[in-house]
Amino acid sequence: MSNQDAIPESIDDQNSLGEIKINHSVIAGIVRLAALEIKGVSGVGGGFVEGLTEIFSKRESDRGVKVSEDENGYYAIEIRLLMEFGSDLAKTAYNVQLAVRDRLNQMTGKQVSHVNVVIDGVKISEPSTEKQPAESSWPKPPATD
Repeated sequence: MSNQDAIPESIDDQNSLGEIKINHSVIAGIVRLAALEIKGVSGVGGGFVEGLTEIFSKRESDRGVKVSEDENGYYAIEIRLLMEFGSDLAKTAYNVQLAVRDRLNQMTGKQVSHVNVVIDGVKISEPSTEKQPAESSWPKPPATD
């Protein structure tokens, strides 16, 4: 196998065959999934901060995530999160930053300049909606052997 036929290590090494570009909505989807894997994150985007036209004009994967590239071609990410009540907000946000950076680098081969996390709210876990059977006031039948 000649050096020309070697499999590129990253997107930047692919210059001899042409360009490979990844749509920002794909990057936003990766960011969203990486954040949702972190314990303490309840949701991404979709809060009341966004206007109705913005909600309906965006795809599900784009909501709550802004992707841009700086002059060096590094990704700059802003992600809006809904956190679970009782979680350590700062630690969870930091874990999201690490997960997003690592996942984007792993999947695209590109570097991330920064991941800004905006905590839009805290969600309190809702109690189970299933009704538990109430204890009957009737006496229990005697056990049979």
